[in-house]
Amino acid sequence: MPKKKRIPFVAFRTRVRDETLKGPNPYRWEVRTTEDYFSGKRVVLFSLPGAFTPTCSTRQLPDFEKLYDEFQKEGIEAIYCLSVNDAFAMNAWGKALGIEKVELIPDGSGEFTRKMGMLVAKDNLGFGMRSWRYAAVVNDGAVEQWFEEGGFADNCESDPYEVSSPQNILETLTTGNTASAS
Repeated sequence: MPKKKRIPFVAFRTRVRDETLKGPNPYRWEVRTTEDYFSGKRVVLFSLPGAFTPTCSTRQLPDFEKLYDEFQKEGIEAIYCLSVNDAFAMNAWGKALGIEKVELIPDGSGEFTRKMGMLVAKDNLGFGMRSWRYAAVVNDGAVEQWFEEGGFADNCESDPYEVSSPQNILETLTTGNTASAS
């Protein structure tokens, strides 16, 4: 993806906690757009194959959460984790992992992922259409730096995870070295 490409406009159907609602599920639907997430902010967006999957749950999302404050020192105002999963799965996953700082974005229909050119088939794993693993530093809706795992393909036999790791992105931000970014 060329630098300075704009994030596509997409509306996401999210579920947000609402204390005014009674019962065991005090959440309401809220539509948030890419404008809401990206306008006027410098953020890190990372996308992964799925909630509750091994690498995503044991390393990628927890490591972004642990390093959140370090990213803030580098001028990052928010970190977003996006996956082709519905709002219910994303909320349950965040709760199960105790995520408090990284914001989870549900791309239930895969529209954002498709418009980013990152939608791949993962039928070989029984997942259907999902996101390829990537990350980006996004400044006011424009891609400033791009971190895409190698081997982009439908039904890829491996699940590469190095380039889009929070450690690699943070090192790139800290040193100003763009050799780690593609």
